Amino acid sequence: MKKVLISIFLLSVFIYPTKAQLRFGAFNTASSDKIDYTNPKTYEIGGVTISGVNYLDESILIKLSGLNVGDKIEIPGDVITNAIKSLWKQKLFSDVKISITKIQGSIVFLEIELAERPRLSRFSFKGIRKSEIDDIREEIKLVKGKIVTEHLKTTTDNKINEYFIDKGFLNVTASVIEVKDTTLPNSVILKIDVDKGNRVKINDVTFSGNTEFEDKKLRRLMKDTKKRTWYNVLTASKLLEPAYEDDKKKIIAKYNTKGYRDARIVKDTIYAFDEKSININITIDEGNKYYFGNVNWAGNTKYTDEQLSRVLGVTKGDIFNQDVLDSRLFMNPNGTDISSLYLDDGYLFFQLTPTETMIEGDTINLEMRIYEGPQATVNRVTVSGNTRTNDHVILREIRTKPGQKFSRSDIIRTQRELSQLGYFDPEKLGVNPVPHPENGTVDIEYVVEEKPSDQVELSGGWGGHINRVVGTLGVTFNNFSAKNILKPSSWRPLPQGDGQRLSVRAQTTGSYFQSYNMSFTEPWFGGKKPNALSFSIYNTIQTNGQPKTSETRQGLNVTGTSLSLGKRLKFPDDFFTLHHTIRYQHYVLSNYNARTFIFNDGIANNLSYGVTLARNSVDQPIYPRSGANISLSAQATPPYSLFSDKDFSTLDDKEKYKWIELHKWKFDATW
Repeated sequence: MKKVLISIFLLSVFIYPTKAQLRFGAFNTASSDKIDYTNPKTYEIGGVTISGVNYLDESILIKLSGLNVGDKIEIPGDVITNAIKSLWKQKLFSDVKISITKIQGSIVFLEIELAERPRLSRFSFKGIRKSEIDDIREEIKLVKGKIVTEHLKTTTDNKINEYFIDKGFLNVTASVIEVKDTTLPNSVILKIDVDKGNRVKINDVTFSGNTEFEDKKLRRLMKDTKKRTWYNVLTASKLLEPAYEDDKKKIIAKYNTKGYRDARIVKDTIYAFDEKSININITIDEGNKYYFGNVNWAGNTKYTDEQLSRVLGVTKGDIFNQDVLDSRLFMNPNGTDISSLYLDDGYLFFQLTPTETMIEGDTINLEMRIYEGPQATVNRVTVSGNTRTNDHVILREIRTKPGQKFSRSDIIRTQRELSQLGYFDPEKLGVNPVPHPENGTVDIEYVVEEKPSDQVELSGGWGGHINRVVGTLGVTFNNFSAKNILKPSSWRPLPQGDGQRLSVRAQTTGSYFQSYNMSFTEPWFGGKKPNALSFSIYNTIQTNGQPKTSETRQGLNVTGTSLSLGKRLKFPDDFFTLHHTIRYQHYVLSNYNARTFIFNDGIANNLSYGVTLARNSVDQPIYPRSGANISLSAQATPPYSLFSDKDFSTLDDKEKYKWIELHKWKFDATW
């Protein structure tokens, strides 16, 4: 019996590797008596043929094998083995064999025998709704003719599971079954059976080991992992793995802000509460609470220790908060940090290394090691990426000028000004400073990406008491170029690139209503300063549809124009602007009984002057994330009645309001 067992063991040792090798292919020969496998011999390849394929290019397969006519190879040897591996690596075949068909002296003829994997003819789903099937099709991306492999089936299974797990079906199971398609050669049908199970919600989230924060405080930090409650209707109470991991990081980040910089989640347990819900328990090790100790400065000559400590704003005994420390040392969005203090004064090569010198119990002493370096000046300023907007339109908004000291705040302000133009994608604005330490200069490249900024309005409708077509046509060109109007080569489709704004709009219902207006704005009138000049003119006609010669015609004609000049102020800061506007409106009423005006027939005039003081620090016009827009405006007409000897209390309305008198005040603030 012992001998039998030993014999079986030895056979299993030698037979198993042979089967494993056959998985990668086999090397066969019809003339085995001519091959000595213990003594490799060199042959020249006389020919290579392919068998067993119907849909693949044979010449490409021969190239992939690396077996070329005329090559000299050893048999047996690594060349044959590598050829089998190379073909197997393509994942196109279920079997790969290489055989010797003929040997003539030192010349050998080889045949590569392949078994192609089946291809997908179609696939179907079972157990899920049509809307879910439509969504999953986009995820799995199965197409007719695709080669079906075990990897493909496994990937399909995993993507279906991920889709439903994201929907809260944590117990989903999917099986992908391969069925031969008898209507097409070498084709299979994939039948996908999905069992979603019940949607699993979070019944409760509890914590262990927490003393600094109560459970409800920690639960509020988990924005995307919510327990099921009657009032929690805006957030789904389902477990999403990526969101859950992010929520755990938020908990640790909150502990860090309170001085617990060693806080960590020891473990978290997810277990079933019932068939449709789970409980989550998170165990926290808070660690010790730390405080700031002494903060010393080293290497600073430009600013004193007291000045730097004042900007840092950290005193001994404050709760240690790494985020606060980092924001006051490096790149605070408001520019109130140590790094900005130096970078705004030209110290481009400035370096700051905070070092913990000693931890005494719960107190951390710090030393701020500074390398100031030389001040850098701006050498070259370039712009790239603008395809329509002319360089001078961009360069005039740039605050970093050649010859000036380098300033981080100037770069940030430049990005804001370029975003305010509205011609570029604010998310794609880039700045590439290229420092030259050898001569203390820096080149700055601003990278922009144009976005559509023009507007076209075309609308039509039928309705109202007049039963007529209402049509509107309007165009607005926000990057117009008036100086190139006479250059035919610049019309693409209109002259553009100089940052001017041209708007033309018309609306009509025929004889009942007509409105026409046009406006033009030059943001840099004169070309040297940001003085905006705007001009507009419009005309509106409203009637009852009767011709002008009819005695029953009722009509109102309003003609207006305005001229505005605005400038950017330097005080209190250069976010302030001041605009002056002169407006004139001329009203002609003809038997107009709309109860809109005090009289029905006659003429009225409105000549007014307006002034607007505004401060706009919004970072970008669309989706702003910082800043405010505040404005105070006043509009008034000349006090005609003060300079007239007429008694206005006795005048009729037509004469009294021939020249309208008014004053209007407005305050607006958006934060």
